[in-house]
Amino acid sequence: MVMESTLQNINFIKFSELYNWSVSHLLGQDFEYNKKFPLVKIGKFLTKNNNVVNLDNDTIYKRVTVSGNNGGVRLRNTEIGKNIGTKRQFIVKSGQFILSKIDARNGAMGLIPEDLEGAIVTNDFPTYNVDTTAILPQFLLLITTTKKFIEFAQTCSSGTTNRQRIDLKKFLDVQIPLPPLNDADAIRQGLETDITQEKLIEEYNQKLKTAELAKKEAVNKEIEIENYLYKQLGIIRNVAIEEKSGLTFVKFKDLNDRWDIYKPSILNDAKYELIPFKNLILKISTGTTPPSARKDYFNGSVNFYTPTDIGKEIYLYNSTRTLTQKAIDDKKARVFYKNTLLFVGIGTIGKVGIVKNEIATSNQQITGIVVDEQKVNLEFLFFYINIFRSEITKEQTKTTIPILNQKGIEQIKIPLPPLNIQKSIAKQLISMSKAMEDQYNLSEDMNFKAILDFENIIFNSDNI
Repeated sequence: MVMESTLQNINFIKFSELYNWSVSHLLGQDFEYNKKFPLVKIGKFLTKNNNVVNLDNDTIYKRVTVSGNNGGVRLRNTEIGKNIGTKRQFIVKSGQFILSKIDARNGAMGLIPEDLEGAIVTNDFPTYNVDTTAILPQFLLLITTTKKFIEFAQTCSSGTTNRQRIDLKKFLDVQIPLPPLNDADAIRQGLETDITQEKLIEEYNQKLKTAELAKKEAVNKEIEIENYLYKQLGIIRNVAIEEKSGLTFVKFKDLNDRWDIYKPSILNDAKYELIPFKNLILKISTGTTPPSARKDYFNGSVNFYTPTDIGKEIYLYNSTRTLTQKAIDDKKARVFYKNTLLFVGIGTIGKVGIVKNEIATSNQQITGIVVDEQKVNLEFLFFYINIFRSEITKEQTKTTIPILNQKGIEQIKIPLPPLNIQKSIAKQLISMSKAMEDQYNLSEDMNFKAILDFENIIFNSDNI
């Protein structure tokens, strides 16, 4: 039994795969690649770019940066040579593979785009020519985009936490599975033609295209929602307001309680009377945050909402943090009940959501509002505040952090149709929002599915 227990802690590696004598590196490269494809070292099809240039003081150069989390390769800036400290740099070409020595562990790898042809990089951003007779550049990019590969890149990096540099030799020594380039290449190698680099890239790009189309459709539906409410309220949008100088005459009814420099509100054009929010409010109060030192106040069953929990969703069901009943019993948290409108009054002011928990709490950045539902429909109110957010929050306090206090919230003007019309408008907007949300979800799902399906083919799917 002792021998068996010991053997469970022993890892065996084939001599043919013993390309590096670093134990942590070899164990870190536990890729579980699909054994259907031959394994080839990355260094076999990457050749270091040694196109050195000594910068000229009077020449303007484009400089490159590589974003982490596979955020792409883009222009950092343009700079004249005399202002660049490192004079010996490398000229890059489009299609070359590039990585950041410092941030490769965070997925800072990519391909040089066409618009950066002729740009310069320092030695901290090594670039490589790709042998396209062996591997398609986008296939290489997809491999290095996967979560497992980035985990491997982390095992190749060493140094202090924020300055870990990748060991290029270890990186170039790693073996990746290499399906045939295309059908012709598969036939030449005596392999099946069902999986090729070309087909994997095509399938991946098709999913991205579907995701992009879904996102565009979602944006269009979002615009339709806004246009619908503008039309129902009789408000004309996208009308530029001319800045006036000198003597200006303003109708008294349009002053909106303001006596400073006049900028007319688009809400003045609404076909319904503008009602102050305070006329619709039954109760208004601001949330509270219990002392963080009291651990028995947190991690309970009562939702504790903060501005990050409030997005575009109409109804609020879940929060990132929760409080215990003790926090409420000790009166350390203000309680909001079902159908309370939560309004962010500090920071990203104007975000709103409707509580659907029987009870909930919030921090002090949020104001809870109970309205008279015999006068105003909650869903109508949500859409109105959300869509006209920039207009109705003009009265924010101009401090380092934007603030709209309770008094400011109460002064918000609302063009209020009869209750039955509010309900009809809200019903239509909810339906339109559902269609918009479906498209956004489809876009996110297809983006996720694109890389996941690729991983399931390249890696051993039993271990995904």
